[in-house]
Amino acid sequence: MEYKVKDLGSYKLHLIKNDKFKTIRTKVFFNAPVKKKEITIRNFLAAMLMATNEKYKTRRDIALKCQDLYSCNIGYNISRFGNYSNLCFSLNVLEDKYSEDGNLEEALRFFSDIIYKPNVSSNMFDEKVFQIVKSDALISLSSLKENGDNYSLIRMLEEMDSSSPLSYRAAGYLEDLEQITPTILYDYYKNMIDRDIMDIFVIGNIDFKEIEDIIRANFPTKIFKKITIPCRLEEKNSRSKKLIKLEENDSNQSKLAVGCRLVGLTDYERNYALTIYNIILGGGTDSKLFKEVREAHSMAYYISSVVNKLDNIMLIRAGITRDNFDSVVKLIEQEMNQMKKGKFLDDDIAKAKQIYLSAIDEIEESQSDIIDSYYMMDLLGVDDIETKKKKMMLVSRDDIIKVSKKVLIDTIYMLEGVKE
Repeated sequence: MEYKVKDLGSYKLHLIKNDKFKTIRTKVFFNAPVKKKEITIRNFLAAMLMATNEKYKTRRDIALKCQDLYSCNIGYNISRFGNYSNLCFSLNVLEDKYSEDGNLEEALRFFSDIIYKPNVSSNMFDEKVFQIVKSDALISLSSLKENGDNYSLIRMLEEMDSSSPLSYRAAGYLEDLEQITPTILYDYYKNMIDRDIMDIFVIGNIDFKEIEDIIRANFPTKIFKKITIPCRLEEKNSRSKKLIKLEENDSNQSKLAVGCRLVGLTDYERNYALTIYNIILGGGTDSKLFKEVREAHSMAYYISSVVNKLDNIMLIRAGITRDNFDSVVKLIEQEMNQMKKGKFLDDDIAKAKQIYLSAIDEIEESQSDIIDSYYMMDLLGVDDIETKKKKMMLVSRDDIIKVSKKVLIDTIYMLEGVKE
């Protein structure tokens, strides 16, 4: 695998030569400081660009063109990286060797049109398609509470810190949706194109010079931009007394969400020891939380933990019965305290490292994951894959114990199932 990055002034072009796959994958990232009032319109815009453009007016037209290009796939994803909102457009197309000469170039030109040639007249998006996309967004936002797992996590984060980006709802807000018009949406689109930090990645069995020429010709952004704020959220201390919130929900199962602050971690602890700590505590079916809460005491339908390093938090989520709330919380606290005392086995460490190494190896089986890995290296300055493997193997018992004392429960939220 060969990697080359070229700064074209208005964006960086990242080229990854890898002959393991039959497809060429392209990702275009737009990165901007996250603003709560822009979340809804940013989601709306991404869906709009995927639904219509200057040449292909409807979703059907776009789907038919994808079929013409040997069933290429286009899509988008919006996520938050700490202080930033990241909008990613993606294209997956067969290498010309398996389709026909010129197919890749035509697909990239089509992909560029999706982003740069919207269906606009009189400085506003097409009204008919706008209403279709708005209707879809309305349905999605109105049904938010129907997914108890996601809703409980959203509500916990809002209670944890309502003023921080970690509490922002990724799908957006109904009240903001009502304010969007075709004209406002187009104004936001122009602002995004001019403002956002942009990166383009292409991976596959590619010729660097050929791809660079095609990208230069079809992705015409000219404005120079730079990142102005750090990606990672500002670290905050945990509450002196845990906040506990309960909310009833018309469902058959209660959803527990526990938010923990990460306080005073070094970069090494954050990137390595914390990962092993999380895997041992709740990161898999062999974890302490799974074995103790679910298997030994039968008090959870599921339970797991996950770390969000850019937000300086760890999240524990579980499906339980409402009567077991106090007992489950005590068991979670018990297992976290056991970690602080070093009451875990050397075998737990070895298994956790193997789980991590297996996950790292799986990255190389996916073009999308390889791109994301290189993107994080460029955006956050994290280590490359081989360095990660070596450093992870050096994590010691003492490293894990030190980290465990820096993971502090802050907020406990439960969405109570009243039909239990």
